[in-house]
Order: sequence, then C-alpha cells, then structure tokens
Amino acid sequence: MKAFTYERAASPAQAVSAASRSPNARFIAGGTNLLDLMKLEIEAPTHLIDVNGLGFDTVEATPDGGLRIGALVRNTDLAAHERVRRDYGVLSRALLAGASAQLRNKATTAGNLLQRTRCPYFYDTAQACNKRKPGSGCAAIGGVSRQLAVVGTSSACIASHPSDMAVALRVLDAKVETLRGGGARRVIPIADFHKLPGQTPDVENALLPGELITAVTLPAPVGGKHVYRKVRDRASYAFALVSVAAIVQPGGTGRVALGGVAPKPWRLESAEARLPRGASAVITALFAGARPTEHNEFKLALAERTLEAVLAEARS
Repeated sequence: MKAFTYERAASPAQAVSAASRSPNARFIAGGTNLLDLMKLEIEAPTHLIDVNGLGFDTVEATPDGGLRIGALVRNTDLAAHERVRRDYGVLSRALLAGASAQLRNKATTAGNLLQRTRCPYFYDTAQACNKRKPGSGCAAIGGVSRQLAVVGTSSACIASHPSDMAVALRVLDAKVETLRGGGARRVIPIADFHKLPGQTPDVENALLPGELITAVTLPAPVGGKHVYRKVRDRASYAFALVSVAAIVQPGGTGRVALGGVAPKPWRLESAEARLPRGASAVITALFAGARPTEHNEFKLALAERTLEAVLAEARS
C-alpha cells in the first residue's frame, strides 16, 4: 500500500472542499472494496477523506410516498428496514444475497454503488487492463471470461458489474443525489449513473471529480410481486453469474433487470413489454447485440431459465 494522508470530514461542505483541493483524494466510509484495492495498489489515493461522521445514515419517507436512503446507511440496516421489506422487497432480497453478514455490516449504500469490477484481470496487476490502466489493452478478451459480461461490452473491456443492490435499484427507478464544491447538488437517475465501457472503461460512473453521493431516493412503491434471484457458483462469498430483479404485476406485466451479464445493471424498458409473452421473448430483447465468449455463452440460456423461475415464483 502506498503512503497517503487522512482526515475526518466534520461536514459535507468540508468533505467536498477537501476533495477539490486534492485531485487524487478518495472518500472512505466502510472501505470494504477500496481498502482491498489500495493493498493491491490498483487504487493509490494520496489522501483519504473519512465521511462516516456526516450523518447520512438514516432512511426517511419522502413527500411523494417514496424513501430517501442516506449514503451511509449500512447494507444490513437497509435490508432490515421495515419500509424496505414491506414496499421494496426486491431491494431487501438483493442486499441479503450480497457478500457476507460481516461485509454487509460495514458496507454502505454509496459504497455499494461505487464498488469496482471483480474481473480477475483487473485485479492482476501483471495483466493488461484498460479499466485499471487506460490504453494498456484487455487481457480478458481472449482469456478466461466465464464470469464476465456478455452484453454492453466493447473492444476495450468485457468486465461485469458486481453489485446486487444496484440491480434492484435499477428495477426500482432509483435516483442518486450528490454534492459538489460550492454547494452544487445533482440528482442522477440510476439508469444514467453507471457507464458502459466504450473506449473509456476507466470511466465507470457519472460522478465528477470530488463529487460526493449523499443519498439514494426511491419513488413511491409500485406494488406487485418482488423477486430477486441470484445464480452463482457457491451459496455465499460469490458474485452472480446471472441475477434477476423483477417486479411482476397481476396479468404478467412488470419490470426486469439483470446482474452479472453486463458492465452495469442491465435493464431495457422496451423488453419489458414482452413479459406477458414469457421469459424467452424478454431475454431475446435484452440480449440483442450480445457478444458472449466461448466461456460465458452459457449465460444467455442461464438468464432465460432464471427469469422463467422468477416468473413462476411471481405467479405462485
């Protein structure tokens, strides 16, 4: 780990001000991903800004009947929250499917959104990785790619996004609230928050340098049957090969987002019109233009079978 300086921010304004003064600063809360990356020298911030004392750790009702989730709410607390369990069950289920209880006790809402890919070539600093070192190439292309993305990829990167929570937030149409220097605030729809790799896979989200996530908001609940199903190689400590977050309404209409198959949570609203026709019709639309490798082509069939199981569960 390379040397760095550290400070504890006493206010949101102090946190973003400190970040603006140090171009290579990082905010830290739970640190469940950042610290691992620092130990491997994949991330090498020169300054860490501890934001744990900023008070973004509550879940509150919004005037429109939705929820405002503070950026520092721990994954365990969010999954157990009464309103989340009752009205946004897909989010609670997705959170409980992620990581281990110990990690969920530390991991935060904002940190979960910002976690980086678990592509083995990204973590191996001896391998070429455009996400880690832009312009160096992608060793995963032509390498072992069983865990990696099959759609939304590019000639520069085929890494998949690891978050379970983000897939549920995508199906719920969440929004991300942020704060920048000078008090400027933004609201970013979750659909626009994570970026596809294109030729700049190192640009993973819509945040500007020094921009701090303060909260995630959910609209009023839409009802229906909430299901999150995760398929992985083992029952714990494993990221999704394929996951499905779904909200299914009576009559078979609804929403669907996939995890484990793309560089961001994968949802195409146009594909959801096909839900009454069954899983195959939806998957065909979701994977239009997919470019799987010989190692991960099985994900196309696995996604269809998983969605079929989710729809059957919803009907029951």
